[in-house]
Amino acid sequence: MINVKNLTKLYGEQKAVDDISFEVKKGEVVGFLGPNGAGKTTTMRIITCYMLPSSGTIEVDNLDVHDESLKIREKIGYLPEHAPLYMDMNVVDYLKYIAELRNIPKTRQKDRIHQMIEVCGLRVELHKTIDQLSKGYRQRVGIAQAMIHDPEILILDEPTIGLDPNQIVEIRQLIKRLGREKTVILCSHILSEVQATCSRVIIINKGQIVADGTPEVLQAGFQGRERLIIEFKAPQNDTRAKLRTLENIEDVREVKTETPGCKSMQIESSKGKDLREAVFHLAVKEGWILLEMRREVSSLEDVFRALTGGRS
Repeated sequence: MINVKNLTKLYGEQKAVDDISFEVKKGEVVGFLGPNGAGKTTTMRIITCYMLPSSGTIEVDNLDVHDESLKIREKIGYLPEHAPLYMDMNVVDYLKYIAELRNIPKTRQKDRIHQMIEVCGLRVELHKTIDQLSKGYRQRVGIAQAMIHDPEILILDEPTIGLDPNQIVEIRQLIKRLGREKTVILCSHILSEVQATCSRVIIINKGQIVADGTPEVLQAGFQGRERLIIEFKAPQNDTRAKLRTLENIEDVREVKTETPGCKSMQIESSKGKDLREAVFHLAVKEGWILLEMRREVSSLEDVFRALTGGRS
């Protein structure tokens, strides 16, 4: 559906995007991540035909951005980070205006507007002017304008900014539903949102792609050791003895506590070694009362920080 090949964008001598290539297929919900200035917005603007690349090619449904930009725009619904809303219009009039711009036949406009009002939860704010809406409801109007023409491709830049937790869950569910039949690219700084929504993640840093894969694969690739967190029933007067006993388990690399006498311990083992069964049998043998035992894996945030130079 979207095919990016050797894309480069120059601003003077600065390379905002540096020879990147990737494909996004129909039915994929792809998270496009990167720190500020990494090239995310520039890439999205080129895909949506807001600007041309300095070199390289982009095809959207086999249409080239150089030759078929108007046809490509018809296929894309775009929500930029700051949605371009007309503040003096009310919600209904604004959606009617967008429907006209998108050349939706008049016989279908009423139905499409009604669907967007229901899908985006705008009914209670219908007749307010947009400048009277909260930031969250303005964001909903922005999502509605991106979807009103039923595009094959949705590109959403920070779609849940300003939404409350319930609204965020609703938008996540909406994006997942849309991803069953559409191509969705989601730009977000909220990594938990990307992990909950996207089937694939592309990470860009300094204009170059540094990772591309499912969240699970990326996390597994950055898991240097297995980490097991265990907590014993307090009080613990024999922490040092427990540490020595746990260190004797095969494949244990390190056992540590945050503070002396702490009832919670962290056990690190070699990659791919699950020590939960061994720790459980040892606890039974020693008469220890375990309150908690859980494995910790690298989070998407850990991967992102490692690849983009963030400090751990």
